[in-house]
Order: sequence, then structure tokens, then C-alpha cells
Amino acid sequence: MATEYRTIEEVAGPLMLVRGVKNVNYDDLGEIILEDGQIRKCKVLEIDGENALVQLFESATGINPASSKIRFLGKSMQLAVSKDMLGRVFNGLGLPIDGGPPIICKNKKDINGLPINPVARNYPSEFIQTGVSSIDGLNTLVRGQKLPIFSASGLPHTHLAAQIANHSTVRGTSDRFAVVFAAIGITFEESNFFVENFKNTGAIDRTVMFVNLAKDPAVERISTPRMALTAAEHLAFSENMHVLVILTDITNYADALREISAARKEVPGRRGYPGYMYTDLASLYERAGRQKGKQGSITMIPILTMPEDDKTHPIPDLTGYITEGQIILSRELHRKGISPPVDVLPSLSRLKDKGIGAGKTREDHASTMNQLFAAYSRGKEAKELSVILGDSALSELDKLYAKFADEFEDRYVSQGFTTNRSIEETLDIGWELLSILPKSELKRIDDELIAKYYPER
Repeated sequence: MATEYRTIEEVAGPLMLVRGVKNVNYDDLGEIILEDGQIRKCKVLEIDGENALVQLFESATGINPASSKIRFLGKSMQLAVSKDMLGRVFNGLGLPIDGGPPIICKNKKDINGLPINPVARNYPSEFIQTGVSSIDGLNTLVRGQKLPIFSASGLPHTHLAAQIANHSTVRGTSDRFAVVFAAIGITFEESNFFVENFKNTGAIDRTVMFVNLAKDPAVERISTPRMALTAAEHLAFSENMHVLVILTDITNYADALREISAARKEVPGRRGYPGYMYTDLASLYERAGRQKGKQGSITMIPILTMPEDDKTHPIPDLTGYITEGQIILSRELHRKGISPPVDVLPSLSRLKDKGIGAGKTREDHASTMNQLFAAYSRGKEAKELSVILGDSALSELDKLYAKFADEFEDRYVSQGFTTNRSIEETLDIGWELLSILPKSELKRIDDELIAKYYPER
């Protein structure tokens, strides 16, 4: 039986100092017993000799240090894992909030887990179809990859996240596909949007949801993505499923990390974030991937809002170092009514070449992708030139490229948040757009592919 202590020294906001403890470790869970019998949960943040600093998961209101007791459970936070989690909604502590019964399982797993050993990793190589042309066609997602979405305040990243969760699938395999969705520090309206959206589309049946609201404690925000990844690891490596993990919003997670660091009076790093934030984020991101000898896999899409639209801010900056590319949403495209407003030129998927081509997508994928990038880039330059010098300064070819850029945004990038395009549809739209240009301009595509796919007008 756990030892109970009556040595609560002081309570300061969400933190509590307990003296004279023994055999208590960092990250251990604890229970505070109030004078009226109420029990509130807490977690050990720091151990200094026989002193323990704990953080409350709930309000400190009503806790009297003189009459309250605390006991430590000798274990860190765990999650009951089972295939029955599919179709369920949990809070950031792993407790069901959908009115359903608790998860019955044979064992529980520590939510902290471990990153996949590099030696045990299989290289990502299989195409995941998200149904979004700007991702599938130009910044392809590969099974086992970590591909973040960099958004900004006011942009529709929630709708894009729901679209990807609803439509994603691994083509060419009969293996089961699941989505683990973690909402971190979001509003009730956003939470309700995701739950209702997944129910209406039927995607809830293959989805495990973890929802942490903005009003919930910061320490719960820290556990939410770890809960999600623990569930994903069970589905992927014990149930042999392909799992897509979507985490939104990583910025809220990092802010909670900063809040707890400040409460512990740690020396701050860049912009007040703790110096260990890189390591902390890596401990999350590196749990995704494929393992040798395992049929299942974890693919991750972290979504973060860049403070002040700044790509050099510590959160997107560190995320970019750890992950394999980024999808960037554009405020300018959003103002034009392009949805989803994906800015394809600065976006990048570093593993896209591993998941495309004959037998995976289509033989013309790599060539058309490179040609679309080049044509759109030149088209944007032509449009910028016309703004400065006027249309009369453009050559006939430049005018074609400017027309291509407009059509590309309107027909290829903009598809709405409900349209689910196959990769063949995406590639065919790409060829239709390239037919705006003369064949002589398609210098990145082999003649054989042009003869086979170029639509004659």
C-alpha cells in the first residue's frame, strides 16, 4: 500500500511542494486526499533529495496543506490499449468522454514510450493517398514519414486536418488503416467540429480521438500527444495496422511546455521556451516510422500555427529540423478563396521520390511534378512582372505562363475540403494544365510520356 504523507509544505497555483518523501521518482503519479475525502490527481515534476515538486491535474481550490494528504502511486501515467479504442473519444488523460464504457485490456502501456531505434527502422517507401492534390501530386506523403503542416492563426488548418483524416488511405494493400487524432489545447467549438465531422463521414469508425481543451490544465496538454502515440503504437505494432497520427496544435503543446518550465523557474531559452524543447519534440516525432519485422507503421502529420506567421520561430524551426519536410499554408491564397490554401513552392516532402512512380502511383508522376513546379514558379514571376510593368511588357509565352499560374491555383490547388481526389485524377488535372503551354516548353518530361498523356486540344 502506498505511503501517505501529511507534509504538504505549500501550494502555489498548479504546483505543490511536499517534504520528507521516500522512494518517489520523477513523473510518478500521485493522489491528493482532501479533508472531505475528495481525490485529485497530480504528477511529480521534480525531486530534490526528500522534497517533491508536484503539478496538479485539477484546480488547487480547496486544498488545505494542514489537513490534506498525498500518496504516490509508484508509476507514471499509463494508457489502457486495445483494438476497441477505434471509434472512441478520450480526453488528454486517456479517459473516455463519449459516454461509452471504459476500455478493457490485458495490460496498460507507459505513455512516454521510446523513439524507434534507427537500426530497427525500415525506410519509408509506400505512397499514402490523402485525397489532396497539392499534397499527393507535389509533396507526396509516404508511409512512415513525419510531414508537418505549418499554418497560421485564422487559416483553415482544422478543415484540412479533418479532410486528411477522412480521406487518407494506403493504396495497393488490403492491410487495415486507422487514424489517431490528437487535438491539443483547442476550443470546444473546434473539438465539436472534429467529432461531428468524423461521425458524419463515417471516419469515426477507424479513428481514435484524444481531445484536450484550452480550459484543461497545461500538464494534461503535455500528456495528450503521448497518449495518442501510445495508442498508435499498439494499433501499428500489435494489431498490424497502418496508422496515421494527426497532432493539432503543436504550438499549444510547446506553450504548455514553456508554462511548466516557467513554473519550475528553469532558465529560459529562445523566446522563453525551455532549452530542451528540441529534445522534447524529438521524443514525440521519432516515435513515428516503420519497424523491421513489423507489418504496421505510424505516419505522422503534426500541425502547428506559426506565431506571427514566422517560419523562424522556435516551434516551426525545430520541427523542421526533426521532420521530413513541411506543408505550408498561405494567407495570400486564403484571401483569394483558394482552399486548401497550400503554398506549394516553399512546401517540401523530402521522401516524396521514394513513394511515387510506376507501381506506386503512375509512371509520369515524377516528371509532371517537376514540370508543374517549374511552370508555376515561372508563372508567378510573370504575374509579378505584369504588376510592375503592365501586361504589355509580357511576351506571349509569359502570358501563357501567367494564365497557367492562375489556372493552377484555381483548379489544382483549390479543391475544397470535401473533394477526395485519386492520384490518377490529380495527375490528369496536371496534364490538362500543362496543355496550356506548348509541348516545346515541357522540357522536364520525356517525349514518350508527352505522347502518351499530353491532351490534344
